[in-house]
Amino acid sequence: MRLFTTLSFLLTTFLHLFSTAAALGVNYGMIADNLPSPTEVANFIKTKTIFDSVKIFDANPDVLRAFANTNISVSVTVANGFIPSLTNAQAARTWVNNNIRPFHPQTKIKYISVGNEVLLFNNQDEINNLLPAMRNLHNVLRKVGIQDIKVTTAHALNIFNGVTVPSLSRFRLDYARSFFAPLLLFHRRTKTPFMINPYPYFELNAIENKLDYAVFKPNPGVFDKHSGKTYTNAFDALLDKTFSAMSAIGFGDVEIVVGETGWPSQGDGGNLAATLDNALSYNGNLVKEILSGNGTPLMPNRRFEAYIFGLFNENQKPGPLAEKNWGLFRPDFTPVYNAGVLRNGQTVPNPSPATPAASGKKYCVPKHGVTDAELQSNLDYACSHGADCSPIQPGGPCAEPATARSRATFAMNSFYRTKGQVDSACYFSGTAQITTVDPSYGNCRYL
Repeated sequence: MRLFTTLSFLLTTFLHLFSTAAALGVNYGMIADNLPSPTEVANFIKTKTIFDSVKIFDANPDVLRAFANTNISVSVTVANGFIPSLTNAQAARTWVNNNIRPFHPQTKIKYISVGNEVLLFNNQDEINNLLPAMRNLHNVLRKVGIQDIKVTTAHALNIFNGVTVPSLSRFRLDYARSFFAPLLLFHRRTKTPFMINPYPYFELNAIENKLDYAVFKPNPGVFDKHSGKTYTNAFDALLDKTFSAMSAIGFGDVEIVVGETGWPSQGDGGNLAATLDNALSYNGNLVKEILSGNGTPLMPNRRFEAYIFGLFNENQKPGPLAEKNWGLFRPDFTPVYNAGVLRNGQTVPNPSPATPAASGKKYCVPKHGVTDAELQSNLDYACSHGADCSPIQPGGPCAEPATARSRATFAMNSFYRTKGQVDSACYFSGTAQITTVDPSYGNCRYL
């Protein structure tokens, strides 16, 4: 009861310090060979989705240029391996001069994440130099007159002791005072957020494989007898674990931002968690949770900024099949499922994940990096040389999304079919390629 009273006092003392507006962003990963151009992506996010911010895992200049004057906030990342060098003030100044100043303020850069999940990789050189590097970058930004970019770092949730009860959560003993206390003091002094990557998908063993609880489906809930709170989903529990650990060392007032969270829509055989239904349930309900501003049992009515992982499926990511299938959208901007992130209630097909075609079945699709002008030329050529383009006309089963890539893909494949699927019919001046992945979605079927 004493713990609960303490937490309640902290809540009433600190809640007024936090922002009153929830923010929903998305992680824009690029480990793929079939993604649209950054300019196309920036236009899609701005005009078609409700996302107000994106986070990238480097400081890609093409991405930063693409988001200029879009009013979409962009967060950039310093590679983990570069952290030790940034303890040198000149190196930090050079990094800012090369990666921030050429693009700011035209591009609305919000955060610099110094490394990603540094403790998870357990490289002591990077861990020991993380806070000095963050301080240097913060100081350089202020010295050059940049006041609106915040320096932070994203943490995986291997940072706690083994206790699963939210109100009893504490930082690992080996890092609580030596690492997290000075880091959180930096956040307090610089008014920057503590960024975490809570993934209930990776916590299934810890929560006894309560899958419905993990993906926001109806469930009996989990009761925390020490706080008297009942949890109906694992996401809230992970946020409250973070808050409890921060509060226990005196930093419950520091803002929390969700840097990554999501759920894969497809996995290898035997992976019963990575399914389209579970991904839709998790991300769809997550969006509602963030936008509602309801907060958590220990942080009621507290609004969080959160970035869903991720924007696209990434076909070149290493590891199991699930690693390639975290995306809300395919590279042609068709949704893997409808998580409620489209603007103004737009309705789109709700396709199932792409799967390899039956043995011997092939499709003709555009290569990565093909411009809209080239796609339009391919579309015009195919439709005027025998392709059946009626399905992409208004009202047709393949009319949406009405992007150049989506419409050209259907027309090019139709042309390829009318020519007997000979390889030479999938050339289109070098902008096309043959694939065995079926591009079909919803009622739009590629034959």
